[in-house]
Order: sequence, then structure tokens, then C-alpha cells
Amino acid sequence: MSPQDITITDHVTPLAARDHGGDGPAVLLLHGLGGTLEAWDALAPLLARRHRVVAMDLRGHGLSGDGPWEWDAVLGDLDAVVKHFRLDRPAIVGHSLGGMLAIMWARRHPGCPAIVNLDGLRSAENDPGNYPGMAQDALKTALDQLKATFDTQAAVMGRPVPAEQAPMLPQRALTTCDGHSYLRPGPETLAALRYAPEFRDAIPLLRAVTCPALVVLSDRDPAGMDGGELMAAFRRGVRRDLHDLPGTVHVTELAASHNMVAEQPGDLTDLIIRFLTSSAKK
Repeated sequence: MSPQDITITDHVTPLAARDHGGDGPAVLLLHGLGGTLEAWDALAPLLARRHRVVAMDLRGHGLSGDGPWEWDAVLGDLDAVVKHFRLDRPAIVGHSLGGMLAIMWARRHPGCPAIVNLDGLRSAENDPGNYPGMAQDALKTALDQLKATFDTQAAVMGRPVPAEQAPMLPQRALTTCDGHSYLRPGPETLAALRYAPEFRDAIPLLRAVTCPALVVLSDRDPAGMDGGELMAAFRRGVRRDLHDLPGTVHVTELAASHNMVAEQPGDLTDLIIRFLTSSAKK
């Protein structure tokens, strides 16, 4: 079937979702911060060959409604999508922020059959101790530069998009107010997430997951942040701290950057299908 878009209106926050159809065990796809359900448009049809697949726009993103970013409320949004589509015990596959939500879902739903976290363990802007192997002076300079970059991005999100630029941006990532276009999510959502402990470090939450979990790490720098020491040190810190994990958690790396869903949809689909299939047999 062709993907079908729907908006769930009988929930406290209207939620936009895309039904990719398919037969087999259900999977709910969750995009990252600043993304939309369109992030899955290459991967979802491949996954739908073996699974029932639905993607959604998180609150404050895409065509979903706005609402305070509170973790319990966002997990309630996921519950609403699962209920609407009658997804029976879905596996949750999330990228970046979506991967963090997958971890939280598994803790909230112990009967979850499996989760897949795609490079969603820590935010890039983090505590100095999470960048091992860098000289302190170089680390401070790099973190100051990263903070300045994110400060600028947050400020931009609160200003109208120049009229000449709006047509060049993903239309699903824009909203209109008083005749002006604005990028989503807005500054309130960004501020709520940026320094939230769960967003900065989801590894402690991962240690409490009891269902089968697959974590896929990137092995290269994201676009715009390549060539320096900071992100290599960041990845070292993540690898360093992936200890004392439950035996049900599996960690692998992919030849891709943080933008792995767009870069390697076929390879990721193969990883996801193999993992979900093997998990179902246990």
C-alpha cells in the first residue's frame, strides 16, 4: 500500500502519523530532534516488507501539535498512536532523540518485544568528562565553540525564516504564524530538552531496560562537525561508558555519521530486521 497520512485529533495534542502498512510484527518509528516522520521515507518501505510500520511526528515537530516537552506526556503521545493504529506490542525504533524515547518506552512498557536505538545515547553538547583523550585547553575551546553554535541555532529557531529561504526548507518542518514562517521545533522545546538530564545522557536509563535492545553507534563525524577532535572524543566517551549493560542489550557500529537513517537506510533495515527476528525467537 502507499503510505497514508493521518492526524489523530482525539488526544490532548494532535498527532500526525504516516502509516506505511506491511504485515508482521508492529514497529513504531521515532525521528530525532528537529526531524519529522519524513526522515523514515527511505527506510520504512523496506522495513514494511517484514513488519507493520507506522512513523509519527513528535509533539512540536512536523505537523503534530505543540505542547510542553515533558517526558511522560510525550510517552503518552506514543501510547495514543499505538492505540489509534491498534499496534499490538510494537517494537520501537528511534533515531537520536527518538532512540532516547525508545529507551524510556521500554522502561514504561516491560512487555515491549524490543527496541532499537540509533545513535541516541547522548547529546553532542555534554559534560567535559564525556570527551576522554582531549587536552583540557583544546576541549574547553571546542566546547565553547559548540555552545556558541547551539546558542545561535536556538536564537534562529525563534525568528521568522526569511521569505526567500522558506521554499528551500522542508515544508513539514515549518509552521506559519502572522504571515511568517518559523522552523520547528520552537525555542521552548529546544530549551526544555537541551539541558534535560535524560537528553544529555540516556546511558543510565539504558542499563534499566529489560527487553531486547539494539544500539547502533555511528563511527564518523556528523556533517559540519567533521575534522576536529571533539566528536571523536565524544564517541570514545560513549564506548567507554557502555559497560554493565544487561545481557539483552546489543551494541554495534555502522559506517555512517549521526545522520545514519538517511545515509544507510538499506543496511540499517537489514540490522533492524535481523535483530527483531532473532529477538522474537527467544
